[in-house]
Amino acid sequence: MAIDRQTLLAFIRAQKLAVVSTVSPDGAPEAALVNIAVTDDLELIFYALQTTRKCVNLRRDPRIAAVIGWENETTLQVEGAADEPRDEELERLKQVYRAARPDAGFQMAWPGLTYFRVRPRWARFSRYGAKWSVDEIDLP
Repeated sequence: MAIDRQTLLAFIRAQKLAVVSTVSPDGAPEAALVNIAVTDDLELIFYALQTTRKCVNLRRDPRIAAVIGWENETTLQVEGAADEPRDEELERLKQVYRAARPDAGFQMAWPGLTYFRVRPRWARFSRYGAKWSVDEIDLP
């Protein structure tokens, strides 16, 4: 069965966490667990303190990979680029995040916080259970 955007969107919305991987200054991978939300356009949203490795790395090199999910032997891998939205765009994405993560209000007020949006360019949806399948999709 070929994967479609709506299946990906439903899967991401059912998740709360992702492991993101960024590129360190010396080219090594660095991974971190983050809380996530997703827009209707499959943009992933997460926040980070500005002093964290992921924040410093993404400001220097926007390439990012993420793995979402693991329950029921189902995962989604995505690769793309991250940016730090500003002004009205940032407020729009914060509303999406708040709606998806009503439990995160306290953390959203932390000083030194910034938000990243990930625009996936590629995804692999893997189901390793009894009906094993792996689907890949290029995302514009």
